[in-house]
Amino acid sequence: MSTPLQQAIECLTIRDVVVRKTHAFIADEYEPKYDPAVDNLDVQLLHIVRLGRVLEIEDGDQKRQIFQVYIDLGARWVRPVEVVDGKGDAESADPPVLAQVEATFVSEYELTKELGKEALDAFALKNASFHVWPYWREYLSTQCMRMGLPKIMVPTVQFASNREQQGALSSCDEGKPTEESD
Repeated sequence: MSTPLQQAIECLTIRDVVVRKTHAFIADEYEPKYDPAVDNLDVQLLHIVRLGRVLEIEDGDQKRQIFQVYIDLGARWVRPVEVVDGKGDAESADPPVLAQVEATFVSEYELTKELGKEALDAFALKNASFHVWPYWREYLSTQCMRMGLPKIMVPTVQFASNREQQGALSSCDEGKPTEESD
């Protein structure tokens, strides 16, 4: 008997990966080109699989089902906590964000047969990021170059922070959203 994840892998064919939303900034008071400590900044990464939904698309006489997975990704540059407050208390300090790059990517798959919520959620949480990740790495690298931010080496693969949570996604069945939480 195959697992829900394996069922999804067998029934989903990737169609596209697109950027749905993006936001980037450098704080007004920060100049990365002239910061002698730019190489000592902390980089904090964001990776959350936020939404999975099934769309029913009419294509002439045929109806097709498309599964979309929304993934939020980001990087932000902050000064190490010790530099910010002089105390080194990493638990209570919230250092100011000097620069940030965020994007929401949508990976899109064609369903070859009906799948249940469990299989779709398993695929979204454990597989969709593999398709999006190369696009995110390229996007972040390009944004850093354009903004004059220090180059960062993003790992080849990173798993979403909500990867193991069951029911962590919002889902839509035939265009009707249903919010679920764990």
